[in-house]
Amino acid sequence: MTHTHTPPPTAVSAICSHFHYLPCEYFMVTSVFWTAHAARGALLMRHDAPLSWSPHSRDKSHVFFFLLSVFLSAPFGGFVSSSQLGEGVFKCPEDQLPLDYAKIYPDPELEQQILALPIRCIHSEEGCRWTGQMKQLQSHFSTCAFNVIPCPNRCSVKLTRRDLPEHLQHDCPKRKVKCEFCGSEFTGEAFENHQGICPQESVYCENKCGARMMRRLLSQHTMTECPKRTQPCKYCGKEFVYDTIQNHQYHCPRFPVQCPNQCGTPNIAREDLANHVKESCGSALVLCPFKEAGCKHRCPKMAVGRHLEESTKSHLTMMCNLVGRQRQEIMELRREMEELSVSHDGVLIWKLTDYSRKLQEAKLRNNHEFFSPPFYTHRYGYKLQVSAFLNGNGSGEGSHLSIYIRVLPGEYDNLLEWPFSYKVTFSILDQSDPSLSKPQHITETFNPDPNWKNFQKPCSSRNSLDESTLGFGYPKFISHEEIKKRNYIRDNSIFLKASIEIPQKIMA
Repeated sequence: MTHTHTPPPTAVSAICSHFHYLPCEYFMVTSVFWTAHAARGALLMRHDAPLSWSPHSRDKSHVFFFLLSVFLSAPFGGFVSSSQLGEGVFKCPEDQLPLDYAKIYPDPELEQQILALPIRCIHSEEGCRWTGQMKQLQSHFSTCAFNVIPCPNRCSVKLTRRDLPEHLQHDCPKRKVKCEFCGSEFTGEAFENHQGICPQESVYCENKCGARMMRRLLSQHTMTECPKRTQPCKYCGKEFVYDTIQNHQYHCPRFPVQCPNQCGTPNIAREDLANHVKESCGSALVLCPFKEAGCKHRCPKMAVGRHLEESTKSHLTMMCNLVGRQRQEIMELRREMEELSVSHDGVLIWKLTDYSRKLQEAKLRNNHEFFSPPFYTHRYGYKLQVSAFLNGNGSGEGSHLSIYIRVLPGEYDNLLEWPFSYKVTFSILDQSDPSLSKPQHITETFNPDPNWKNFQKPCSSRNSLDESTLGFGYPKFISHEEIKKRNYIRDNSIFLKASIEIPQKIMA
């Protein structure tokens, strides 16, 4: 067998600290070699060989430390083979110098002295306070709290004896543990897997409803009993907490409701009820389709057809009256729109587009008159309108453009002074580029005669044949030849301007 372990330095130092107990003159030693069984007093081998040396001899200390190291190797399972002893070559464990085995011999007396040496435990630096003779060291190891031993449950862990109880109780994977809930026994490793799944353990509901029960009952409670469990609405499919789903059904859009008209249609979804009553329900009361014309009849939807057949004449009369009212409203709206769009500053600039076509139309139609949009002399003033005969009128017919102005019934006539007596100016505008040449507008001005019927206060009852409705102006305002000389016609359009000179005090 081969020596496999070097004794810890603490063991050697413990013995060396008591070296003064040995004789200093001559040492006669016995080489005694121990195995791990030496702790129980079993002597492995013994060789007798006389050896003596001087106290000052180097071999003295070497042999002594050698014997100590061999002795101390035994408690840790160390061995020294007979082949090594036969070869007679050893090294001192202190300084590694070679030792001659031939010079070593046994000495029983010195053996007893060595075994009686007082020493400390090799675990003294770790906290063990044991001291005793060297021969008692093996028996001390069997109880030393700091000695490293394997777990008796064969879990592969090695630890100090003092840590063993804690390990056996809490950490050892091979320990036996009894579940406090179901009473089953497990190894420590299996118990860790058992924790958290024991069917007998008392647990709280995961939905935080406050209920507590054994784990084996939790699944059934969660599925069928827990008031905080989620459950889908069987009508709309959305999920709700169980104790709120009943309140949801009062508002669920897919909850089935009865038709309020008792038509017999089953299971109408709440969100479809309004459309059902309006479109599908045969028992719903509806108004006559001619309600806008004035018919107030109400009947079930299925009876509407019969009502229409019976009331055809009355419905036709109602529709005629409705059309008349709408025509009047349209005319009123048109008049209001015109009022909003007219000028209120006493100046009208009237653009006649498509001039050549309109001139041909005037030539074909005798005395064909074009009318401008109405305009006001000032805000809350007189309402006027300009008219033009493109092919002339009266003395200018066929050769000139004639232009006239007339007074129209206005919104504010009752607030104004009559007859109309303010200066009127007509112009046809030259469209030449001002940067190239100065525009030469043709302008005519007149002052209305207060005695003329044309400028008296108009009344809405006047017809088109009444002389007072005729305009006043210039039959020969501009000839057809002169209108072509400059840019009075440009882009097939002409501009006619009418302006009224109103005193500032009147406008104020």
